[in-house]
Amino acid sequence: MFELYQSENNEKFYFRLKAKNGQVILTSQGYAGKSGAKNGIESVRKNGADSDNFERKESSNGKHYFNLLAANKQVIGTSQMYASKDSMENGIKSVGNNAPDAEVKDLSAA
Repeated sequence: MFELYQSENNEKFYFRLKAKNGQVILTSQGYAGKSGAKNGIESVRKNGADSDNFERKESSNGKHYFNLLAANKQVIGTSQMYASKDSMENGIKSVGNNAPDAEVKDLSAA
């Protein structure tokens, strides 16, 4: 499920993709308007099925995470931190499995 929400801090719109168990798989950048966030969700659906669209990274503390990239190489969303490369790869697979037909729940007031 995608959750679309507006931050109280900066009034930007964000989305997060959750797995069926409720765990957050991917979190977006901030968008000035709701339509931008909705376009970001569509971009996750379109680009999330291809493993080549994921940028695999390692943080300074040795944890692993990924960015999902659009065709123009802009970051669409970022994962949580994973303890191992294997669990990060499972997260990438989870985006591909969950994003294409995930419903969108609008939590924003706007």
